[in-house]
Amino acid sequence: MSDENENRDNISPSETEEQNNSEIVKVKKSRIKKVKTKDKKKKKKKKGVHLGIGSLMLIFFCSFLIVIATFLQLNITHMIVPLKFWTGEPTTINDFIYSIKYIPQIPIVIFIVGLLGRRLGSVSILLYILAGLFFVPVFALGGGWRYIFEYSFGYIFAYLPAAILVGTILKKDYSYKNVAKAVFIGVLTIHIIGLIYMTGLAYLKHAGWSFVCAWTQAQSGIKILYDFVFSYLAVLVAKYARIILWFYL
Repeated sequence: MSDENENRDNISPSETEEQNNSEIVKVKKSRIKKVKTKDKKKKKKKKGVHLGIGSLMLIFFCSFLIVIATFLQLNITHMIVPLKFWTGEPTTINDFIYSIKYIPQIPIVIFIVGLLGRRLGSVSILLYILAGLFFVPVFALGGGWRYIFEYSFGYIFAYLPAAILVGTILKKDYSYKNVAKAVFIGVLTIHIIGLIYMTGLAYLKHAGWSFVCAWTQAQSGIKILYDFVFSYLAVLVAKYARIILWFYL
């Protein structure tokens, strides 16, 4: 005991201050480390998909929107300049009028991604696909797992990669230029994957080249232009709908 007391007496005030300061620094560093680990855990949690009641309602509602769009046909009529006009062939008034039956399924898919974002939008689209393959015949020609052998299934399957791409681009901002970029890439992705899927299936079924050309013209002919226009307008609507429904997301 006497030795310890002598050692304590021999310590100078400056040395005691240094020891106290070092202990304070150690405590502060330990606290900083704890705060950083808590922040990292919070960030990791934020990266996940949070599904509240409002988010689930929107997901199911948007899946139902795709079903409605699948069986909805818009009759679009507008003026065109026919090829006969340029070749000098005789034309009538009907040649200058173009009518098309348009199914707004792709613009609705792009709208859903613009409204819900990449993750929740992909969940909504995946729910629609799974429902059509295993539960309810929500596709245009029915449903069931055998639907993967239909020529149009490639377009449906392409909704998922298109949703990821569109959502990733729109995550940056909703400026007019960025929306146009997202829509262009998204619509083009759906049509390219759909055509590749259809061509591969036609090859396996030994379908003729004339069938492939006719199908391409019917599914990805002039309709792709309508997909670009209506999808762009759909994202602009989703932009303001997202602001209104911010408390659900």
